[in-house]
Amino acid sequence: MKWKSDSEVQAIVQNFSRRCGARTEGDDWNVFWGHPWNVQRLFHPDLGTRLRDDQLVNHFPNHLELTRKDQMVKNVKRWLRERGRDGQHERFDFVPVTHLLPADYSLFVEEFRRCPRATWIMKPANAAQGRGIFLVTKLAQLRKWSAGRWAATRASESYVISRYVDRPHLVGGRKYDLRLYVLVTSYRPLRVYKHREGFARFCTSKYDPSPANLGNPFVHLTNVAVQKRGSDYNQHHGGKWNLRHCRLHVEATRGRAAAARLFADMDRLIVDSLRAVQAQIINDRHCFECYGYDILIDDDLKPWLVEVNASPSLSATTRADRVMKLALIRDVLDVVLDEGTAARDRPMRGAGGFEVLHDEAGERAAAAAAKPRKRGR
Repeated sequence: MKWKSDSEVQAIVQNFSRRCGARTEGDDWNVFWGHPWNVQRLFHPDLGTRLRDDQLVNHFPNHLELTRKDQMVKNVKRWLRERGRDGQHERFDFVPVTHLLPADYSLFVEEFRRCPRATWIMKPANAAQGRGIFLVTKLAQLRKWSAGRWAATRASESYVISRYVDRPHLVGGRKYDLRLYVLVTSYRPLRVYKHREGFARFCTSKYDPSPANLGNPFVHLTNVAVQKRGSDYNQHHGGKWNLRHCRLHVEATRGRAAAARLFADMDRLIVDSLRAVQAQIINDRHCFECYGYDILIDDDLKPWLVEVNASPSLSATTRADRVMKLALIRDVLDVVLDEGTAARDRPMRGAGGFEVLHDEAGERAAAAAAKPRKRGR
């Protein structure tokens, strides 16, 4: 077995060297862990690349349907709308009210005028690590910022503007969000694993939604790339908390039932977001993807999907971070090498820290088996 990667991150190199044999720079690889754009090139029709049965790659060809903010919002909105038409499904909103700019500017203005005291958060549709994000409380702010921009804006440079969750759940007075790791090995049928070793990312400054602090990223943005620039950043723990500690805190302060409901809602959020793009994703049997889900919890313990990362950072900021990410990639390899490119209708089983979250084929089989058989005359 041979492997190829465009990354030198320890979690990748160490795990692949142990599990996948020799590294190669040629096309004779069995597993390729690459940047999304390099994987996308493999599927470009002009290249005529044909993957062998024994080759696996770590991204689906059009993952942007889920991992680009504007595409994700569009797909989730459409899916929720379609489900609502049949009247048989309870509506479960998990994305804040969001508009795409500049395309939906007039719709945003209408929404803004309905709730003139609301705070909104503006983000580039295709950026990461907190770049280009700012809060908006007045239309004049947006008009001034956008003057001369919209006419020259390409589709790849569009923005999303979302209703800001201004009552987040706090720990020690600080805002945080959760990073969860989700592995998808097939979209049709949908096969989803969730890793038990997620973590919370905290702001270094206490939460204060007053106008004076709207421009303070250390109050509002949980991205590690932002927070580590602050003078209060803690190098020892990196402003992170293990997911188990988060659950224990919620159990201690809100009760076990509330914590169980929150974590069940997050599982539903993950599966529903994947169902929302299931029909759009090109389901190539050579592909798998380990997503980084960023989820914000509000003060009512309702989870909100912030974004889905196609290439969650595997660089370590602390010792605990390094141990966790080494285990994550080890477990990814255990799952995908076991499944290979074989038929995806066989029973799923967890590996290491990965637990089965959704087995569409298994659920269908169980439902069919549970149906009463018609008796012959």
